[in-house]
Amino acid sequence: MQNIEKLNAAFQGSLAADALAMPVHWYYDTGALFREYGRVDQFKAPLSPHTGSILWRSSYEPINERGDILREQAKYWGKKGVHYHQFLKAGENTLNFKLAAALHHSILKSGRYDSDAWLELYIKCVLTPGWHHDTYLEEYHREFFKNYALGKKPRKCGIADIHIGGLATVPALIAAVAQTRPEVSVAELETIVVSHVALTHTDPEVIDAAKILTRILCAVSGGSSVRAAIGELANEWLSVTKAASWLNEQDGHVVGTRFSPACYIKDSMPGSLYLAWKYQDDFSAGLIANTMVGGENCHRGAVVGSILGAALGERVAQE
Repeated sequence: MQNIEKLNAAFQGSLAADALAMPVHWYYDTGALFREYGRVDQFKAPLSPHTGSILWRSSYEPINERGDILREQAKYWGKKGVHYHQFLKAGENTLNFKLAAALHHSILKSGRYDSDAWLELYIKCVLTPGWHHDTYLEEYHREFFKNYALGKKPRKCGIADIHIGGLATVPALIAAVAQTRPEVSVAELETIVVSHVALTHTDPEVIDAAKILTRILCAVSGGSSVRAAIGELANEWLSVTKAASWLNEQDGHVVGTRFSPACYIKDSMPGSLYLAWKYQDDFSAGLIANTMVGGENCHRGAVVGSILGAALGERVAQE
């Protein structure tokens, strides 16, 4: 039986992991990350310029007002050195986790999860000027709203996105549903999570990763150790035998060489599981390690932060 308090801690852990990593998000040169920010063990504001930014390679042109999601941020796209989260303050969450918080709040307010209500809220939030201050919006947002601008129904706007950002709202969803429906089973939670993630991410590997994260969070909140849960439920994503043999290696070698630190789910999910597995007893150390190995550290935080949060429960608030 999952523990609601620990699932709430899992949600809070995901938010903390994202906020800690935010200023050094997508630094693939970890030497530059350390030179510019030092050891990131507390919330910091982003610096300008972001020396590893490749935002200048990205472009997005809205078809019409229904697809105008960049608005005041559009002028920064295509320019070198622009930080993806340049206007966020220390401790503030990036867009995907701000959406997660909105989802969590909406479920608690209504007393239930409704996918159509969520899609309506998602569209409203992203299209409302000033609702968020992020400069960068992931590919799945851009493609969703391109489809929406073309007149497709919201349920038909998702794409086969292969990035770990698709897991950002999962801890929030699980925590809120469990709180409003204490009797909900793991199987029901998994079904809800899968249908929710598929609204924006239809890729089967992302869907599978969402299932695995759901099962792990439920198991850990119910009393299983992190290592036991990962070993039992996620061995196809991470061999715990191999993980044990890597313990003396630098984190940046495991998540950097053995697994790419990039956003693609095939590497980012096992890399995230490894960090949660290694730091099962130390919430702060796990979040710092996730931050310092760079790359897609914000969205890996959905996995690392939530699993460690579920494991350590009330200690998350203290740390």
